[in-house]
Amino acid sequence: MSQQPFQPPQNISAIRELAQRIRLVWRLFQDARVPALLKILPIGSLAYLAWPLDLAPGMALPVIGALDDAAILWLGVNLFIELSPPHVVAEHKRALGLLPPDDDASPPPEVIDGEIRDPDEG
Repeated sequence: MSQQPFQPPQNISAIRELAQRIRLVWRLFQDARVPALLKILPIGSLAYLAWPLDLAPGMALPVIGALDDAAILWLGVNLFIELSPPHVVAEHKRALGLLPPDDDASPPPEVIDGEIRDPDEG
């Protein structure tokens, strides 16, 4: 009986992406350059999960009840990231390894000077 090599589940990348997004939100939340008013979004979406009143109660509509909670959390987190200053988000993504390093020291692309001549003109 031959043993199959261990293969991680297909959804491991989704879990890794979720963990990276949580770390990004946490770093942005702690950054003073992100406006305080924006920081209400992730707090509000988490508070909605804990709030006893629900837009679509889970008892009456079990599937929709869980989906609206997930949708509110997803919307709050994504709005927080999208509305944060882009240069701050990019800086934290680089620090987390989600973007390639910013190489300011790299030389500019080579420019070749040339002239354009119209063959129809003399």
